[in-house]
Amino acid sequence: MLTFDPLPSVMTLEELQTPSLILSIDKFDRNVEQMRSALSRHSVQFRPHLKTAKSVDLAMRLFKGTSMPVTVSTLKEAEVFADAGLRDIFYGVGVAPSKLPRVIKLLDRGVDIAVLIDSIEQAEAVTAYSREQGKPIPTFLEVDCGDHRSGILPTNQQLLTQIAKKVSEGAELRGVATHCGRSYWAGSLTAIQQLAITERDAALQVAKLLRGAGHAVPVVSVGSTPTALHAKDLSGVTEVRAGVFMFFDMVQVGAESCSVDDIALSILATVIGKNSATGHYIIDAGWMAVSRDRGTASQNIDQKYGLVCDVNGRPFKDLLVLDANQEHGIVGLREGSMEDEPELAIGSKIRILPNHACAAAAQHDCYHVVTGNATSIDAVWPRFSGW
Repeated sequence: MLTFDPLPSVMTLEELQTPSLILSIDKFDRNVEQMRSALSRHSVQFRPHLKTAKSVDLAMRLFKGTSMPVTVSTLKEAEVFADAGLRDIFYGVGVAPSKLPRVIKLLDRGVDIAVLIDSIEQAEAVTAYSREQGKPIPTFLEVDCGDHRSGILPTNQQLLTQIAKKVSEGAELRGVATHCGRSYWAGSLTAIQQLAITERDAALQVAKLLRGAGHAVPVVSVGSTPTALHAKDLSGVTEVRAGVFMFFDMVQVGAESCSVDDIALSILATVIGKNSATGHYIIDAGWMAVSRDRGTASQNIDQKYGLVCDVNGRPFKDLLVLDANQEHGIVGLREGSMEDEPELAIGSKIRILPNHACAAAAQHDCYHVVTGNATSIDAVWPRFSGW
């Protein structure tokens, strides 16, 4: 694992080599408390998703030094966070049979790790390997609540009961789980709240079906950042998963899950030129630094490759990363803007609020932690990658 000194040798953003990933820790803390407050209205367990964070330091900040149940998207995440003392882990991506030996190794270490399936073939593999190893693998059945990415529709009752029966023959049916990714593009708070009902009801419908077939189904798990924050009624749900809430991003702004001021993650870049023909600035942060994610393109307001801020994190009105090559970013005003373009000197630093925090963070190996509008670096927290 990468290791860094707790305090960097470079002490300010002005001195930092770019591109670099910046974490505004006060905004992170505020976002975490907002989610905790939102979920406190419901009798549910919170199971944060750490797929974006990929940092032990950040997880410890999130949990305030205690051990909590978590969600991960890779077995590498499960292994790293298990090494850090987290022992209740949901591997929230459909499991491949070839990965079951790593799951068993974690179970043998005393880690309560559960897997996710949505096919009879996966159920057969999990059950067979559980029998072979003499250790029932905790298993969730994935429900499709309308995203049509993966999971089984609640109306497919025959397949749902077949899978549950197969799992019970050697593994452990821990519960049902669903994720309403559509909420990122809901477009309004009212739409998010309606999708939260759809998400909840789909999971509850399947749980009721399986319980009627004689299965315990102790856990009903739902979650996405928008629905977790804005759900009005989670009756019957036992746990909620969410991840991007700790950082937020421009997609979440477009979904009305947060404001621009809530975004805790940014990419520090340097102005390296100005095109005399177009008037656009050139920066040293291309898609290798901000990612190719264009998630806002399908929302009401297209933020191109991210909103541009000054080095203190204060947004410029309508100034965007309009285009991105591998190591070049093209900065200019939004089409139709009536704003005056700011004067940016060659060598000056800017910060970019990303479209998708998960994709942007994945381009970097550490967080440079700052507080408020300050440019002094408080700490450097390593990130890991891999599967």
